[in-house]
Amino acid sequence: MDVSTLEWVVTIAATVGVLLFDIVVIARDPHEPSMKECAIALTFYVGAALAFGAWIFYDHGSKHGIDFYTGWLTEYSLSIDNLFVFIILMAALKVPRKYQQEALLVGIILALVFRGIFIALGYTLIENFSWVFYIFGAFLVYTAAKLVSSYAKHDEEHPEDNAVVKFAQNHLNVGSEYHGLKLWYHENGVRVFSPILIVIIALGMTDILFALDSIPAIFGITQEPYLVFTANVFALMGLRQLYFLLGGLLERLVYLSLGLAVILAFIGVKLVFHALHENELPFINDGHHVEWAPEISSLLSLAVILSTLVVTGVASLLRTRHLERKEAAEEASAAGAPAGAADGEAAAEAAEDRDLTPGSDWRE
Repeated sequence: MDVSTLEWVVTIAATVGVLLFDIVVIARDPHEPSMKECAIALTFYVGAALAFGAWIFYDHGSKHGIDFYTGWLTEYSLSIDNLFVFIILMAALKVPRKYQQEALLVGIILALVFRGIFIALGYTLIENFSWVFYIFGAFLVYTAAKLVSSYAKHDEEHPEDNAVVKFAQNHLNVGSEYHGLKLWYHENGVRVFSPILIVIIALGMTDILFALDSIPAIFGITQEPYLVFTANVFALMGLRQLYFLLGGLLERLVYLSLGLAVILAFIGVKLVFHALHENELPFINDGHHVEWAPEISSLLSLAVILSTLVVTGVASLLRTRHLERKEAAEEASAAGAPAGAADGEAAAEAAEDRDLTPGSDWRE
């Protein structure tokens, strides 16, 4: 893929411009955004991603266009999964709702920085050592297995318990009040660090862990650095609005981790096949390419990822609706109401009143 210097400059400038605009707007008026505000912003970002993909189709060919859409969908689905961790983190560290926008924006900027570093490192590795695809593929399959295991055991994320975060809490004089993104202030004549510093450290650590999953995944779809970078940028843009727009509704995506496990395992196997096809390791097929190893097409990858996300979303919504009705029936029965009321207005009202608190587990 031939990407001109001008294209890189315009892309990076546009990314920085959008981030600066967000910083200025949020700094002027820290607040919890309305649903309308989030919906408008999210529509713009998704529309921009679709338009960018169409331009890639037109200017760089259909294969690269498909690769962009596939990479964007993969990174976007991984980013949505990351929102669960952000919700848990904000609740655990008791970040006021009006300051959560600022914290999330810092998290997104850190994610872009870390992913940029990992993209550069990953590209350098695959350009010089083709066998690194074996490592990337094995790591993604391992991550997929870990997601399935965590789902089966009902393991919950606890990003606030990270060793670096705990060290900062124990060795820094941290105050109890938030003052936006102000990292320190004076309390009773003594300088103390704002708890937002702990939040930023926690977000940074989780961003690094997320990058370890997402970068090998995107390289399993395309090795074009421009597409890898832009897919990550568009996946992260709008994540802040999505956080507030979906809120407790994210808890309804009970099968998201399983869907992501399927996607990561698929990409992992694809990477291993690619490594075999390009094999240069002397202890595998005497250092020759493995001819039987198939090259999975970009179109097939897009179809598998898109269908997995659709099935995961539909299955999740059906599951939560079933559990809502079951719980409503149990509540109605306990209150002495007729059993048939569970399918009527009483059941609907009980389901609507259900408190979707972060961390609640619908799978039990």
